[in-house]
Amino acid sequence: MVDIVFVVLAIFAVAGGLGMILFAQPIYSAMSLIVCLIALGGVFALLSAPFLFMVQIILYAGAIITLLLFIIMFLNIKDENLPDEPNKITTIFIGTALLIPFNILILKAFNTFPDKPMSILGKNFGDINSFGLELFSEWLVPFELISMLLLAALVGAVVYARKEKVDG
Repeated sequence: MVDIVFVVLAIFAVAGGLGMILFAQPIYSAMSLIVCLIALGGVFALLSAPFLFMVQIILYAGAIITLLLFIIMFLNIKDENLPDEPNKITTIFIGTALLIPFNILILKAFNTFPDKPMSILGKNFGDINSFGLELFSEWLVPFELISMLLLAALVGAVVYARKEKVDG
């Protein structure tokens, strides 16, 4: 049953990725990105990683894509403003053909690994408690430095937006 769910999620992820590339309208590409991110979140759930599953769904598929959709809708991009891409499909096929040897090389490298039994991971693997303990004990200083950097970026963006409003 897990294999069937994985195949379905993989199909959705690939279809979402293709939709991002093939759709001309940015809003449809963003919706395809949502499908891809939700499918990847499902793969994380299958891999017994509940924290990554929740981050993928809540943060990426929820907050970031909502912001991206808001920006796309705010810009109100019309068909005549989109660039003309007459060779888009040909370029995609050429890029795919150029990547096939690289993919074959990666598959050969994976086949040289020794066969090891795949087992279900331990009960606490990917648990939020162990992640939180590690984050706030071993990685507290980098975590706080990143939070200060994000706060400085937020203040800078507000000051820049306010300056543009006053000048304009």
